Amino acid sequence: MKKKTDRLDAIKMIVSSKEISSQDELLQALKTEGFDLTQATLSRDLKQMKVAKAANTNGKYVYVLPNDIMYKRNNIVTASEMLMNSGFVSLQFSGNIAVIRTRPGYASSMAYDIDNRECPAILGTIAGDDTIMLVLHEAASHDEVRIFLSQVIPNLH
Repeated sequence: MKKKTDRLDAIKMIVSSKEISSQDELLQALKTEGFDLTQATLSRDLKQMKVAKAANTNGKYVYVLPNDIMYKRNNIVTASEMLMNSGFVSLQFSGNIAVIRTRPGYASSMAYDIDNRECPAILGTIAGDDTIMLVLHEAASHDEVRIFLSQVIPNLH
């Protein structure tokens, strides 16, 4: 049986990469990825992750992660493929602000991971579809933030 954290990561990746409109669809996608769970467990996971439903560009209601604003889902890949690539593109600093660029669909889940690890140097994050803005503590050094982020984002340079 796979770990809960792996399952939650898979849910994030599936919801970020596909337009899923029902728990049955999500259960099937998770089963394809090797996760066998009940609808009740999935429902609890979705509630814990604060996954909501929102209308896509065609008016169909689909699951979205917190902070997902727009849909730019073009590349259909499996959750396993997405988990092998963190989606990180770049990191730049400007004063007490850091900007992380990601592949489309990755920013929200990456910001979620950053927010759930406490780092006194980072006051908060705002995520779009492919960009995360981090507000840094005034006393934080860019090196300190880069070291922390490299623990959350595996291929951060």
